Amino acid sequence: MNTPTCFSLSSTDDVAHLVLSRPAELNTMHPTFWRELDELLTQIHHEGTARALVISSTGKHFSAGMSLETFAGAIQMDDQSPEGRAAIFDLLTDIQATFTKIENLRIPVICAIQGGCIGGAVDMVTAACIRYASADAFFCIQEINIGMVADVGTLQRLPKLIPFAVVKELAYTGRRLPAAKALAYGLVNEVFDSHEATVAGALQCAKEIAAKPPVAIWGTKQAVTYARDHSVEDSLRQMGWLQGAVWSNAHVREAITAMKEKRAGDFTPLAGLRPFKSLG
Repeated sequence: MNTPTCFSLSSTDDVAHLVLSRPAELNTMHPTFWRELDELLTQIHHEGTARALVISSTGKHFSAGMSLETFAGAIQMDDQSPEGRAAIFDLLTDIQATFTKIENLRIPVICAIQGGCIGGAVDMVTAACIRYASADAFFCIQEINIGMVADVGTLQRLPKLIPFAVVKELAYTGRRLPAAKALAYGLVNEVFDSHEATVAGALQCAKEIAAKPPVAIWGTKQAVTYARDHSVEDSLRQMGWLQGAVWSNAHVREAITAMKEKRAGDFTPLAGLRPFKSLG
């Protein structure tokens, strides 16, 4: 892809770091944002070289959500005909798919959140595995404040993360949820004093994840995501098939030996992927 305008992407020690990089615009989301994010996530997914991904931001706010100008320009929501309303469904499905790529990425995703995490940004971070926040962070289901229903994942994922009654309160009122309460409810894993400390904490966690066998991390992410949406019985059955697919005596021996010798383990990275459309 061309050099992105809404993000910067770097990689250190098998950890990819994706940074929202439009602080003057409060890192708002518009079609270019979505296109670049989709392409970058696809790139990371296919390459298989990164073993964890940190998503952080710049400026005062993590993201102020959807750019309101988008509704007046790029996104046309036709509510005057059944055909137009059907097109709204298809449009939303396309938008939702990008944040679902965060959830379905082959590696764990950690978000480092500062300031406002508003509207579409809540959709985005709830698709991640782990969320760290700075003390000034807050979360807001902004959509209800502008007369609409949140529609890109918040109302579907947030109830899996915090108490249902709290979700309803936030979704109905549009109130802000400060970092301390988000920690108490379990939405974030830890609150740090500053943005810099939050990003450092996220990168440290990602580094620890990257030190594990990548295929075991892949299998663990598959298992916990499946268990979230299925019964214990179904999940145990899936776990049997999954373990049979990824079990490696060599990885277990290497992990134990490395631990005893107090050194980093030497593990095989995930295989690179080639999109089916590129084959032939």
